[in-house]
Amino acid sequence: MRLLLTDSGVTNASIMAALVELLGGPVSEADALCIPTAGYGGPYGDPGGPWRFVSGRSPHPMTGLGWKSVGVLELTALPGIDEERWVSWVREADVLLVNGGDALYLCHWMRESGLAALLPSLHDTVYVGLSAGSMVLTPRIGERFVGWRPPSGDDSALGLVDFCLFPHLDGPDSPENSMAEAERWAATAAGPAYAIDARTALKVTDDGVEVVSEGHWRLFDGGERIAGA
Repeated sequence: MRLLLTDSGVTNASIMAALVELLGGPVSEADALCIPTAGYGGPYGDPGGPWRFVSGRSPHPMTGLGWKSVGVLELTALPGIDEERWVSWVREADVLLVNGGDALYLCHWMRESGLAALLPSLHDTVYVGLSAGSMVLTPRIGERFVGWRPPSGDDSALGLVDFCLFPHLDGPDSPENSMAEAERWAATAAGPAYAIDARTALKVTDDGVEVVSEGHWRLFDGGERIAGA
């Protein structure tokens, strides 16, 4: 699986170019499945957010990019659907577009639905995460980002990548996500950790992690700032 882990969707030409490169062709030739589930979780979840995401009316560009087709995969519905049916939908998609919201709620339903177990086998699929949709692939999100608390009670996520992620760096709607706060958060992370803003994404392939940015970001290692822009 090839990953594009964004803070706020495909917000600029650099991130769009990275997406097209991962797809191996134009967006208009790719079939997408969008996953709105995270938008229902946490204390701020409401029906409007998932609708805007699915309909392409969100301020975070994902489903409205001009895909050949877009389908909806609601994870909470999957336990009641024959597994062969929904697995075929996922395998036939060129790209998964995963909404933001609550990362641990999303993680719980990825596991409960069976999607988490399927993800590592999707070698030809592009995964595009938005905020929580990106964080869910990391080892843990950090206590400061815990809203909905899973049955396990901890902040562990899927661990499909080996770094942690601090989103919305210095965002106008999240002034609490300052660089100083990112440094405090990174000090508790196990291993490398990235802080990214709305104009930054991480492209992850077999060749490693590439930062795609027209904005600001930092890479921390053991709490120490080691790179950034």
